[in-house]
Amino acid sequence: MSDIIDKAVAALSGRLTGTLPGSAKFVLTGAGALMIDGAGVRAGDEAADVTLSAAPEVFEAILRGETNPTVAFMSGQLTVDGDMGMAMQLASLLS
Repeated sequence: MSDIIDKAVAALSGRLTGTLPGSAKFVLTGAGALMIDGAGVRAGDEAADVTLSAAPEVFEAILRGETNPTVAFMSGQLTVDGDMGMAMQLASLLS
């Protein structure tokens, strides 16, 4: 597992303010993936209801609040595959 994934798991674990009704996967291009579900946040690359993919630097900028996820999505820096409603719920849980 990469340092980027370890840091992302730690950052997301501290920011989740609720329970996601399903599963989500963040794929950090070239670095690995992490899962968010009822069990919490962990490194993993399993099937999920929604998969969000971005370069590690884009993901880190979103976590720091420097990049708006909607802007990243609209500009093609962040891709979403699967349940768009779940992606929107995830965004609200992380705020």
